Amino acid sequence: MHDLRPTATHNQPMTRKRPGEECLSLVVPMYNEEDNVLQLVTQVQAAMAASPWPWELILVDDGSGDHTVERMREAVARAPDRIGAVILRRNFGQTAAMQAGIDQARGSIIATLDGDLQNNPHDVLRMARRLLDEDLDLLVGWRRERQDNLWLRKVPSMLANRLIVAVTGVRLHDYGCSLKIVRSDVMRHVRLYGEMHRFIPTWIATVTSPERIKEEPVSHFPRVHGQSKYGLSRTFKVLLDLLAMYFFGRFRTSPGHFFGRIGLLCGFAGAVSLGWLGWRKLVDGESIANRPLLMLGVLLVVIGVQFICTGIVTEMLARTYFEAGGARTYLVRELLGGAASSQPAAPDDEAGAT
Repeated sequence: MHDLRPTATHNQPMTRKRPGEECLSLVVPMYNEEDNVLQLVTQVQAAMAASPWPWELILVDDGSGDHTVERMREAVARAPDRIGAVILRRNFGQTAAMQAGIDQARGSIIATLDGDLQNNPHDVLRMARRLLDEDLDLLVGWRRERQDNLWLRKVPSMLANRLIVAVTGVRLHDYGCSLKIVRSDVMRHVRLYGEMHRFIPTWIATVTSPERIKEEPVSHFPRVHGQSKYGLSRTFKVLLDLLAMYFFGRFRTSPGHFFGRIGLLCGFAGAVSLGWLGWRKLVDGESIANRPLLMLGVLLVVIGVQFICTGIVTEMLARTYFEAGGARTYLVRELLGGAASSQPAAPDDEAGAT
């Protein structure tokens, strides 16, 4: 991976030293967006001209097959003290590209945007101010007037958002909006894999209180250049990712409860079936050898035992992970009074990391 980020010789390290000394990193993953790169950079520079904080723009090329990289090099050459680029070796997907940009970000506040010019960079400063004024950890964009195809984008997105809210309990209107503002010290405890970028609010909710996650109405523009990389095929990925999100969000520290519930349910159903067949055999003298319920009952008992054993194994693995890796089952936000003078929590503990 080629790193074109500006070094400390061009700009001082963007790290928070004291409360109030904030700095902003804008992360933009791109894939085949050659016609949008320079225009996006111009819009970001215009929007950030009024920024009260130091800022940087990190462009991430996700293995584009057009001239996106060349346009990024032009942008970096124009303002190497403000703009950097990360060029991935191949197409890893939007989630990996976003994580690559977040890994390179030096700001205390991180903003993520799409590279298709559908997000408005002028919304970033307003959202960052609200994040700080209301002491939030994450502020998610809400595209109230979404400029996309009704049946291919809007309706599937609406259904997906309602399903995600029902499963995760984090109530937001627009999980799919890429415009998000998050504190870097919170985002550091979360790792994004697969297609999990759309579940960032839910992952953040595993390391902070859901009350510290809000949403903000933002502008949304129709795509002018390039082609959309989204389609109905992603519906199946969303469902699979949602199952994974449900498991890691609720059973990460106690996976045995997840498998144990299934095992106990199957085992109980099998035991009831076999008990009823045993009563009919011993009391009523009926033949049960040819009854399908006999095979089903035995199968349910075996499946129940297997799930319970799987739960025990996963509990052992979870304890090994937390104990051997030094991770904790909690995260400290702040220490006050006498607690602040004691041994501080390790900043890189990833109890809520995914």
